[in-house]
Amino acid sequence: MALPVETFFLHPDAQGTLQSQIQQMIAQGILSGRFLRGEKLPSTRKLAAHLGVSRITVTIAYTELLANDYLSSRGRSGYFVSENAPVPPAFEPTRAGTDAVDWTRAIGQRFSGGDMPRKPADWAGYRYPFIYGQADPTLFDHANWRICALKALGQKDFTALTTDYYDQDDPQLIEFIARHTLPRRGITARPEQILITLGAQNALWLTTQVLLTQRRRAALEDPCYHALRDILSQSRCHVTPVRVDADGMPPDAIPPDTDVIFTTPSHQCPTTGTMPMHRRHELLRRAAGMDALIVEDDYEFEMSFLRSPSPALKSLDADGRVIYVGSFSKSLFPGLRLGYLVGSEPFIREARALRASVLRHPPGHVQRTAAYFLSLGHHDALIRRMGSALHERREVMADAITRNGLQISGQGANGGSSFWMQAPAGVDTRELARRLQARGVLIEPGHSFFSGPEQPTCFYRLAYSSIPVQRIASGVELVASEIQEMAGLALTAY
Repeated sequence: MALPVETFFLHPDAQGTLQSQIQQMIAQGILSGRFLRGEKLPSTRKLAAHLGVSRITVTIAYTELLANDYLSSRGRSGYFVSENAPVPPAFEPTRAGTDAVDWTRAIGQRFSGGDMPRKPADWAGYRYPFIYGQADPTLFDHANWRICALKALGQKDFTALTTDYYDQDDPQLIEFIARHTLPRRGITARPEQILITLGAQNALWLTTQVLLTQRRRAALEDPCYHALRDILSQSRCHVTPVRVDADGMPPDAIPPDTDVIFTTPSHQCPTTGTMPMHRRHELLRRAAGMDALIVEDDYEFEMSFLRSPSPALKSLDADGRVIYVGSFSKSLFPGLRLGYLVGSEPFIREARALRASVLRHPPGHVQRTAAYFLSLGHHDALIRRMGSALHERREVMADAITRNGLQISGQGANGGSSFWMQAPAGVDTRELARRLQARGVLIEPGHSFFSGPEQPTCFYRLAYSSIPVQRIASGVELVASEIQEMAGLALTAY
């Protein structure tokens, strides 16, 4: 590997001849770990031109380093860091000095330190990964995605690849969403009412920034998607958690001074419950009576394999007060970071301007690749394949849960990719997760989905989107045995 010439520079306050300064610069780079054994140095001509010195000066410096075994020469191939060069005990980037800034005072608003659950980076190496939201490589259509990506790189699509859209989006992707994706949810929208986002989370952030201020109130489900709660807290608006029941958010429990209501009616996150039609109409009437807006997060509607999904809340909206959030992360893969907002034109205009000011637009190549994958029918084929696989996994998991005496706390009527579970009293699922991880089992504790200081610790989520069907039963048995052991210990302690 060749070291970029830009990584070499002479310090303006350095002492000694230019030759000795170059020698010292390279030696320090090796000793600090910035330059590694076997890496190729720039040619004497390139380095001399970059530093503004004579070529003979660089040649003499290289020769001295050769003599000290810091460098080696390979004939016409050039100069390399010697295989015998000193190796630092650990790579620690050099620092110009100690920070003089008091960061506890300088930081005006804190975003770190939350209780966001994290999956192990090597989750795929665990035998029983009951984790949510990860792509299954055995189901994804690698071949056709690769073909679509190459097609999007072609000369015909050069403009889509390289254009700075500023505040606009790929017209092919927008057209497909308007003509094919949204009608499946009963939604009619013009291109001016659709905005591409970097996933559903980015869509929720844009919505929050546009609609909420420190004087306004938001109502959100409890439990809910934990990232939404963080987004709302960052906006510094007033937030009211509304405890959900089996049918989702109860409209009567929403405070009358609420300005924006956040809900997941198709698959409540995380309980997986589906809001029935009569409650959807009640929610719309409640919002109209308060002159509130509703943000509908329809993050998992493609996973409706048990029966046809209910019409989106947005499709029942006659007043233009519902803002719809969609995502391709669950049906394609989470790393794609591609979602969309649908709403009235005045709202989308402001969200578009905000997006342009912070990131302009999602990458054109990503948008065009997704547009090809969708329009050529690969996405629908993938959905059918995923639905069949998830249906089988769900049946196997439901049977294993029943046989092992575990308790389901919430169960989606349409499908989804997880079960919301409840452990017996005295079993802290945070500790349960730690103990199971040591046995090769990954589960998601449920406490972080709840608001307030008194978060219940008896809930957990078992997902089946990323685990092979043949391992589900034995994995559930391990979960059950660990719960039984912990429940027995809790009973003994009591």
